[in-house]
Amino acid sequence: MSLKSIVRELKEMRDGIGSMSRRASGGSDGRGGHGRAGSRHSWPGLWAEQQQPQRQGLGQEGPQQQQQGRWANLPPELLLDVIQRVEGSEATWPARRQVVACAAVCRSWREVTKEVVKTLEECGRITFPISLKQPGPREHPVQCFVRRDRATSTYLLYLGLSPSLHGENNKLLLAARKVRRAARTSFVISLVPDDFSHSSSTYVGKLKPNFLGTKFTIFDSQPPSDAVVLPNNKPSKRQSKQVSPRLPLGNYNVATVTYELTVLRNRGPRRMQCTMHSIPAQCIQEGGKAPTPTGTIQSLDEQASNVPTSKRKEPAVEFSSTSLSADLSGLSCLNEAPLVLKNKAPRWHEQLQCWCLNFRGRVTVASVKNFQLVASVDPSLNIPAAEQEKVILQFGKIGKDIFTMDYRYPLSAFQAFAICLTSFDTKPACE
Repeated sequence: MSLKSIVRELKEMRDGIGSMSRRASGGSDGRGGHGRAGSRHSWPGLWAEQQQPQRQGLGQEGPQQQQQGRWANLPPELLLDVIQRVEGSEATWPARRQVVACAAVCRSWREVTKEVVKTLEECGRITFPISLKQPGPREHPVQCFVRRDRATSTYLLYLGLSPSLHGENNKLLLAARKVRRAARTSFVISLVPDDFSHSSSTYVGKLKPNFLGTKFTIFDSQPPSDAVVLPNNKPSKRQSKQVSPRLPLGNYNVATVTYELTVLRNRGPRRMQCTMHSIPAQCIQEGGKAPTPTGTIQSLDEQASNVPTSKRKEPAVEFSSTSLSADLSGLSCLNEAPLVLKNKAPRWHEQLQCWCLNFRGRVTVASVKNFQLVASVDPSLNIPAAEQEKVILQFGKIGKDIFTMDYRYPLSAFQAFAICLTSFDTKPACE
């Protein structure tokens, strides 16, 4: 059997699984109210589409289970070659979902896919949700854009150059909602645009500001390192019933963003500083390594054994950040100086009479929200000047409620998105 026929049959199997999933859910195709693109290519939708036949098994072997058993018996050498070719040919979304389909066929396919798919730092490709917690590539930035919905106070992070280039094929990475309370606001970050509950399996983290809007704390739902809990980190009392208890679900302080207090209300660009508690400063040295989650897909059977029976009609086990973060490797920042980022100082342009930064064409609209972050390192680390000038994160406006976000090593998509969300909160003491 040729490679093309194998891939063609995989696609047919995927389409059959998708139709079975839709019929089992009463005709609903899982598309939420936030647009066709966001829900079509969201993480839980991709995983549920592939895993629905396994949930329906319940001791009965239908034609689909027999077909998956046949694929599970492929010779290891052939299976490795097939997945390597699929992974190498499907480099961008939405075609990249074929790699997710390979990982969802059965246990043997999943294990081989774990070996083939490299980390985001190594290959520069986002494949599974765990990639959102991994540092970006070193050589080039990951280019994304953020769409703001003022009516619902929702912010959607997509993978791509701009919303006009890919249309409905945009890959939704993360979603955030601004929650207003009596004294302050907060941002809840999720994998999907329609579920921001702290007890949900799609909960990723949150962002909390102080009263003046000068200090923001970024909380991660997962510990920043294996068996390491930073000071003042307290697991949340809202434990999810839908995830494996391999790692405690809670709120762990991973970063702090501080804006300089403007007493005289001088007009000018904002000055910000980010302290990454979970990333050591030495990681940007040559040969340095940032903490990198390396877990990929946890077996559905392993998850189901830890999940109590749910009364809901929807599947209780979902493709979540918690279910994908088994192993963490890299340096622990517990006893080391954390990485500190500062905004790159803009230059005053006499002819334009404004502050300017070189965004290399990625930002087209002047805004106080635009910024670039570079590393602020101790001279004793002997880091080259070129490395210190390298932009690690840049964020800027390109249209009404549309912003670009480009990040690179050692930041992850989750950390970069949380930092950018601080620009959307009101800062009465800084403006």
